[in-house]
Amino acid sequence: MKKISFFFAGASLSVMAFSGCALNYDFTAMSYASGGDVIEHISVDVRDRDVRIEVSNDNQVHIDYFNSDEEYLSISRSGTILTAQLQYDKNWTDYIGTKKSSSDDRKITIRIPNSTIYSLSVNTTNENITVNSVHVLDSMSLDSNGGDVVCNSAGAEKSISLTSKNGDIRGTIAGSKADFAISCSIKKGESNLKDTSGGPKTLSVNCNNGDIKLSFES
Repeated sequence: MKKISFFFAGASLSVMAFSGCALNYDFTAMSYASGGDVIEHISVDVRDRDVRIEVSNDNQVHIDYFNSDEEYLSISRSGTILTAQLQYDKNWTDYIGTKKSSSDDRKITIRIPNSTIYSLSVNTTNENITVNSVHVLDSMSLDSNGGDVVCNSAGAEKSISLTSKNGDIRGTIAGSKADFAISCSIKKGESNLKDTSGGPKTLSVNCNNGDIKLSFES
């Protein structure tokens, strides 16, 4: 009887361990400001984060985000290049069960001065990327695997690249359609864009299992 009791006790502990606890990570609101540093290129590489890009009201780059001991945004600068990358410091037990961050803790807001940043590159998974009235001097690249890419008057002087898998690409592009040579690739969805040539800028749009619905401001 004792052996049977020990067996069931051990089995119960195993089930409890692998079912996990429905606890949220302890996140803390953080902020970054570039101050007097000259930033010309921004690269963001995160997972499971909703990323919003907006216009800064000063000449600085600002990033508002949330960190925990297990998941944290690492921000570094090399010359004029600013890099923000999600880092993990987890035990194997952190991958078991339903322990996760809340939706509010998975938001990153980046504010940049208009027409001073040369390149902007953002990659995320399972969440959206939203750009509001942001203009860069060279190239803009937005890539979401599992979320939407939303452009509200997004602009670049040379090239814009938009990619989404299992999500939509929608919104408005600054400028006119004639400004762009358009390359459009879509699978398992519908698109209001077709390939065109002749514009001095390039617009590359790639969508898999979602729809493309983009318009131009002029």
